[in-house]
Amino acid sequence: MRTVTRLAGFAVGLAAIFGATYTVGRVADRTPVVEDRHDGDAVHTTEERGEPADRIPGGLLVSDRGYTLDPVAAPADQFAFRITGPDGQPVTRYDVAHDKRMHLIVARRDLSGFRHVHPDLAADGTWRVGTPLAGPGQWRAFADFTPTGGEPLTLGVDVTVPGALTERQLPAPATSTTVDGYTVTLAGAPQPGRTSPLTLTVSRDGRPVTDLEPYLGAYGHLVALRRGDLAYLHVHPDGTPGDGRTQPGPAVTFLADVPSTGSYRLYLDFRHGGAVHTAEFTVVTGTPPADAPTAGSNPSGPAPSGGADHGTPGHGHN
Repeated sequence: MRTVTRLAGFAVGLAAIFGATYTVGRVADRTPVVEDRHDGDAVHTTEERGEPADRIPGGLLVSDRGYTLDPVAAPADQFAFRITGPDGQPVTRYDVAHDKRMHLIVARRDLSGFRHVHPDLAADGTWRVGTPLAGPGQWRAFADFTPTGGEPLTLGVDVTVPGALTERQLPAPATSTTVDGYTVTLAGAPQPGRTSPLTLTVSRDGRPVTDLEPYLGAYGHLVALRRGDLAYLHVHPDGTPGDGRTQPGPAVTFLADVPSTGSYRLYLDFRHGGAVHTAEFTVVTGTPPADAPTAGSNPSGPAPSGGADHGTPGHGHN
């Protein structure tokens, strides 16, 4: 069933999961609400999913280990934020990870939209990028970074873009998807509590693609988001270009550690022909939850096919 929701009005609040309150920020001038708050499923992430507090998956907190994701006001066509450090000052020094100092990933809460971009850092510690919030909805923004002298972190904050929104059900699990004329197949299944290999194989016009181009230090970049709370998993590739054993396709293998049973959406970025393409999959780990999508189900509206639908007007990389 399609549910059309009106997201409008001004509201305030930016609250961390454990009760700390932060100052409201208007993001991109079209976003009246910026808050670290989750739906009913997300409120119960640690106890009900069996995750100890010191091993919470990335992206569920707006502040962690003294670092805070702080959206700042920006023109309508931009998204801007700072990371403040334990001293309360904006962080200006970052280590390079996966070829970039900052990875900004945004996803709609129903997982029907996804963007992965790389903002620019100003001298005052402000990161700016052309807005990745492609249309109305409730979005989760993830900042994936390593502060110099610190540990890798992924912080997350909810951002609401007002307007009419048609919600979509999560597409059913599948082992093959298409995007931009490419077919990508998935082999392997993530298992909660253990490292599981996932192999994604790329072909085009029925022929294996054997000349994938390096992207972010690998032949593919994989992000997994857990349905409900959008726990963020940055999955690591097995091998790197130029290591003497990793081939440029057609198969790219990743090592995935999923924290719990549930439904996950996988987003594979790969470069070929000078362009980056994103293939999407739904996977269900362990015993499927009662409301998990099933093969043969009929989601409301046209389901996304691979990376073809990442919101309006589309997705991109920079």
